[in-house]
Amino acid sequence: MITWPYPEMIPAPGNPAPLQLFDTADQTIRPVEVPATGPVGVYVCGITPYDSTHLGHAATYLTFDLIIRQLEANGHRVHYAQNVTDVDDPLFERAVRDGVDWRELGQGQIEKFRGDMTALEVIPPKDFVGAMEAIDEIIEFVRKLLDCGAAYVVDDPKYPDIYARVDATEHFGYESNYTPEQMRAAFAECGGDPDRTGKKNELDALLWRAHREGEPEWDSPFGPGRPGWHVECSAIAANRLGVPFAIQGGGSDLAFPHHEFSAAHAEAALGVDRMAEHYVHTGMIGLEGTKMSKSLGNLVFVKDLVDAGHDPSAIRLGVFAGHYRSHRDWSPEVLREAEERLAKWRAAARAASDNSAALRLVDEVRGHLANDLDTPAALAAIDRFADKVLAASTGADNADDTGSHDADPTVSDALWALLGVRV
Repeated sequence: MITWPYPEMIPAPGNPAPLQLFDTADQTIRPVEVPATGPVGVYVCGITPYDSTHLGHAATYLTFDLIIRQLEANGHRVHYAQNVTDVDDPLFERAVRDGVDWRELGQGQIEKFRGDMTALEVIPPKDFVGAMEAIDEIIEFVRKLLDCGAAYVVDDPKYPDIYARVDATEHFGYESNYTPEQMRAAFAECGGDPDRTGKKNELDALLWRAHREGEPEWDSPFGPGRPGWHVECSAIAANRLGVPFAIQGGGSDLAFPHHEFSAAHAEAALGVDRMAEHYVHTGMIGLEGTKMSKSLGNLVFVKDLVDAGHDPSAIRLGVFAGHYRSHRDWSPEVLREAEERLAKWRAAARAASDNSAALRLVDEVRGHLANDLDTPAALAAIDRFADKVLAASTGADNADDTGSHDADPTVSDALWALLGVRV
């Protein structure tokens, strides 16, 4: 699948600051494990393309863009992979509702997603893989799970679906830290089928859905059908990055069941203890105090903001004003404050000439971002720097001394390389 253009990058000034991130599994902030040789593997779950990208989606991808920027600024190569769930019930349902072919709907929404990511200058994945492209890989993964006893076929001659055993790994539940009660509730709410007749455990997850009338199908050794949701990411991530890889990421709403089962499938099929060294999850974006979601219809779309003339760098700053793990609100006031901040930073960048002060700022910003992407602290540090630069510049102007100089590029280079913000 075609990805979007890679933004032109420049080396980040300042001193490297090893990245530390909160791991959902271990519930602690610790250093990202960087391999001695080879790239740092990062896998982020992608969209189900049945509607346009809203700001909640964008906030997740902006978070992992920050992570990749910090790793690259520290001199590491990153192998970034992302899937697209272009075979799934929400896509089929929306296509029926709108009277369009589900493939055309999916392709159209994927193209809009590419446009949004391009506008926000998000670093693209090296591997951007649709589920339909990975059918053979998924089938092979299901076969491995059946062969090792981690999966079974339900006793249903009409629809012999294949399920993964929830007890196939001894430490199931380690990734999300959900209680059994939380698992049952989330499983039922997020695409699970706890009441499916013939399952050995209500939490067992679908691997291969036998063909039903009106649904797409692919041939397989298990009969015609289509893949389940979680195994799609297991196969794509394992085959692109190898396991274990450094970071598995996505929104906090994916911690269970999706990330838990993606990890369990890979661990059972490949005989490893842990699919990823870090499981990183972003908070939800709300609008006027309510989670932004398609089901509620309270969405702010990236394209609408850009088409209205809002600078993508300001959109970034509005998202970065809150910590990535926090559930936070978006509003016109948040955007207005971000635009004012961006204007101040741009004025300061034009006036800044003290390279030593700029380098001190860059190292401070690097330190905040290395501490679990503490963007509020990083933005506050840049604000203080900008205020000092502009105050000094105003003082020089009042003294009839223009302080004519060439602006030092250190700050502008750092803000682009580390934050993706153009000043």
